[in-house]
Amino acid sequence: MGKVYLVGAGPGDPGLITIKGLRCLQEADVVVYDRLVDSRMLTHSRNGAELVFVGKGPGQRAMEQEEINRYLVHRAKEG
Repeated sequence: MGKVYLVGAGPGDPGLITIKGLRCLQEADVVVYDRLVDSRMLTHSRNGAELVFVGKGPGQRAMEQEEINRYLVHRAKEG
């Protein structure tokens, strides 16, 4: 069974990410992110990590929240 971590970097400044959050990005097999992430943060993802955009915006949704939740659980169960 895999693990899911929710990582934030404060109010948009990528310099505010925690050390643990940075480690999570560097070690993750899958990074699920939304439109609020600063794209510079994704450069810290490990080579070969799958990047999955699930962003939502006013009047637009890549995925509904329930679908995102199911996806996170599914991927965690895959390991």
